[in-house]
Amino acid sequence: MRSISRTALFPLAALLGGCSSLPSLSDLSSVTGEKVLGLVTPYRVEVVQGNVLTKELVAKVKPGMPRAQVRDLIGSPLLTDVFHEDRWDYVFTIQRQGAAPQNRRVVAWFEGDKLKSLDVPNDLPAENDFVTAINTFRPTGPAPKLSLSEAERKALPTPPKTVLPAQEPIGAVRSYPPLEPRS
Repeated sequence: MRSISRTALFPLAALLGGCSSLPSLSDLSSVTGEKVLGLVTPYRVEVVQGNVLTKELVAKVKPGMPRAQVRDLIGSPLLTDVFHEDRWDYVFTIQRQGAAPQNRRVVAWFEGDKLKSLDVPNDLPAENDFVTAINTFRPTGPAPKLSLSEAERKALPTPPKTVLPAQEPIGAVRSYPPLEPRS
């Protein structure tokens, strides 16, 4: 009986001694950078809320436009308030793993049914800049070549010309008299 308890004590002592090298419980729950314990990257849900507004879209909206036309151009506002009927808030947020989170707010002010002004933040990106900012795909290797130089085009072999055999007419061959008399 004593030999069994001694053999069980040695692995237990080894396990307890190994616990001193493990991080504390508070370290386990916190995320350092992108990885937990420096080993595992947890999955994070992409959260996108609101309307993506770019410089190109906002440039189409002009003062004096009716509400319906503004809604058609830049979408329905994320926030409308019964107590502030002359204000539409377009809020956009995105949190994507591997990209910096983005928050933007555009406010449309109306007088009656017509757009009075549009409050646009200074950091509103162009469409290409926005796509670049949220793109987390990082290609490896050189970019593919998409066009040939003039010298490379001339070096290409010319495709062989295929001559199609003349086809014989199918069915009866008819000859019609001219519609107008010859003079």
